[in-house]
Amino acid sequence: MDTLIYNATIITMDDEETVIDRGYIRFNKERIVTIAEGEPTQKEKEETTQMNANGKWLMPGLVNTHGHPGMTLLRGISDDQPLQEWLEQSIWPAERKFDEKTLHVARDVSMIEMIASGTTAFVDMYHLGLPSFANRIEEVGIRATLMRSVIGLCSKEEQDEKLAESLSFATAFHGQANGRITTMLAPHAPYTCPPDYIERIVEAARDANLPVHMHLAETRKEIHDFMDQHGMHPLELLEERDLLAGTKWLFAHCVHMYEQHFELIQQRGAMVSHNPMSNMKLGSGIAPVASMLKHDIPVSIGTDSVAANNHLDLFEEMRFAVLLQRGVNEQADIVKTYDGLKMATINGSKATYVNQVGALQPGNEADFIMLSPNQAHFLPEQRVLSHLVFSAKGTDVTDVFVQGKPLYRNKEFVTMDKEKIMAEARSMSAVNKKLID
Repeated sequence: MDTLIYNATIITMDDEETVIDRGYIRFNKERIVTIAEGEPTQKEKEETTQMNANGKWLMPGLVNTHGHPGMTLLRGISDDQPLQEWLEQSIWPAERKFDEKTLHVARDVSMIEMIASGTTAFVDMYHLGLPSFANRIEEVGIRATLMRSVIGLCSKEEQDEKLAESLSFATAFHGQANGRITTMLAPHAPYTCPPDYIERIVEAARDANLPVHMHLAETRKEIHDFMDQHGMHPLELLEERDLLAGTKWLFAHCVHMYEQHFELIQQRGAMVSHNPMSNMKLGSGIAPVASMLKHDIPVSIGTDSVAANNHLDLFEEMRFAVLLQRGVNEQADIVKTYDGLKMATINGSKATYVNQVGALQPGNEADFIMLSPNQAHFLPEQRVLSHLVFSAKGTDVTDVFVQGKPLYRNKEFVTMDKEKIMAEARSMSAVNKKLID
């Protein structure tokens, strides 16, 4: 039987910025059937199981397009280091101490945080324990894009092994969990993967019809070092080697890029994940997002890992992204309010190459969240779109649905045991100390 949620304010995220003041949404096991204003008909009531939203705001689930959930227990590690020092002196040594239990608990904690703050889909670029994580995602019910990331600073034989492992995982798990799991290939970055290796990865992705995710132009040092070695910006090298056209790219960061690069990204149809808080914390710079949007690049939002952020609240990330661009450009309308919402929803769908999420319309998958408007920071309630960008917090989320199934109802988890997971994480304090010693 279909489910019908009525008495809701519905933010559809369509091109007309439609907000239905009091309406209802009907959905089946996976997809939206109807969205309408007013009250459901008697026939619709008889055909459905009904839920009263009691005036809650109902909107598409948020999409986090770049992160590393396996690093969650490294939250707060080395707060005051730039990226390269942070990776080489703190993160990579700690990751070498990870075991299966550490990864499992870290990922469960990350999903608890994401679901409770309204994230229904996320991208995970990581190199450890992916099959077990995919199985856990299937149990939890969230949507995810997974990949076995690779670093190519090794022998060709080891590069081949890593690529084979990455491709094997991607082809085995793409489309699993009733389509909620999709996969990509992932060269870590141009500074950790030689150009020839990136080329082989891209060729493998094209053959398998898989997207490719990579860190790109995150720091000024990265660009200077790359140009000293190769004589050009890494994006320009990708173009010179014919690796942009015909490849479904998702680039993370894109902080140190220039006008000609945006034209190239737009022409080649690549996607960008903007990670403003991570970039600020690591002192990496401010991505020129306003220029990207001007070139019609569908910029999405990522948090990066909590070791570089330190949270997974996409409402805060979205607000910061908009305010940062307005401040650095000294122009209040350079990134509009609705652009912020698009970055966290429909553009996330585009960035992950997952169709039929990110907007609420008949035929789309029933991935949505509800927020309680009963907050002082939401008054007066009439300015819903403004409040979602400039006032909302992850803690305002009360309900989360993915493919029509509840993961979080009235602030209670349906598919995860929060108290057990939190207790496990707290019990690992000695392990956490060992990781950072």
